[in-house]
Amino acid sequence: MARTRSYRELIAWQKAMKLAKAAYELAERLPRKEAFGLVAQIQRAAISVPSNIAEGHGRLTDLQFRHFLGTARGSLCEAQTQIELAHDLRYISADQLARFMEQGAEVARLINGLIMALGGAKGSAPASLTARSAANSANSAPKRLH
Repeated sequence: MARTRSYRELIAWQKAMKLAKAAYELAERLPRKEAFGLVAQIQRAAISVPSNIAEGHGRLTDLQFRHFLGTARGSLCEAQTQIELAHDLRYISADQLARFMEQGAEVARLINGLIMALGGAKGSAPASLTARSAANSANSAPKRLH
């Protein structure tokens, strides 16, 4: 896979940054008693997603990049779990949860596309990483909230 010059050009990173901002905004709604608990956990997990995409892009090999994309995907699942807990504790609404989960699902599809393009799945052809192909893959994949 030919690399972009900057991680900032990656749609997965751009969307992950928006997701991190959304997580921070949701975390601000949580009660003060959660400042060192759930709020801190949400913030750490959310910022880890674009950070790992960026760090992986800066590594020397596709294998290293894939490793960091896997870490980003794990952090995304962690952030989604924590936001779901915030909903279960009645700190955020069902609509807020659904919007976050939808954004997260889109980021997951983009990360998975990058992993596939880097040879992450046996027998898969490299995927184009343009804005158009990423938008098409995001629109064609089934939506999952959990």
